Parts: sequence; C-alpha cells; structure tokens
Amino acid sequence: MAVEEPTAVESLDAGPCPIVDALEQVGSRWRLVVLHDLQEGEKRFNELKRSTDASARTLSRVLDDLREMGFVEKRMEPDAPVATFYSLTAKGESLSPVFDEVESWAGEWLEDCAE
Repeated sequence: MAVEEPTAVESLDAGPCPIVDALEQVGSRWRLVVLHDLQEGEKRFNELKRSTDASARTLSRVLDDLREMGFVEKRMEPDAPVATFYSLTAKGESLSPVFDEVESWAGEWLEDCAE
C-alpha cells in the first residue's frame, strides 16, 4: 500500500512555520501601517488617525490587537481632556530592520513606489 505525500496546504498545517506565524501577527494592512507609523516614535490617537487614514473604529481595534500581542503600549495622561499616547514596545521596535529591508526591496523592485 503506497503512502500519499501531503499536499502543500496539508504540509503547512502539519507544523508551525515562522513566516506564516509572523504574518498572522503583523500581516494585516492596518497592523503594518500602524506599526510602521509608530517606528517614528510615540503618537496620540488622533495623530495616528490622521497619519494612517484609518477610521477611529478600525484604529481602535488595531491598537487593541497590537497591545494584546505585545507590540504596542498605551500611556494616558490625566489632563483635561485625557491624552492617550501609543508607542512601540521592545517587541514592536524589533520590527524596524524588517521595515527597512521591505522598503529597500520595494525601492528596487516596485516601479511605482513613492516615498
């Protein structure tokens, strides 16, 4: 009796793949946009909203997700009105070389890449 080889999809399900796992964490469009934007430093919610063009609902959900996964931290100042700031954790900052490499690749291989 012959043993069938697993298909490509089955082999991905057979064990963890670091690339797939990493992309599941940071691979959504809005997560990447927010993580990239915060590489510049701490920002208030409204600053992120303006710079990313995300709706308030989307941005709030993405920031909650990124905080839960340990990429972003939230700081609140109890002024009137309350000021909420977001910044990268060490885990989030560790993505900086990844963004640099992707930007370098895009500059070389994507014709319409504008800075």
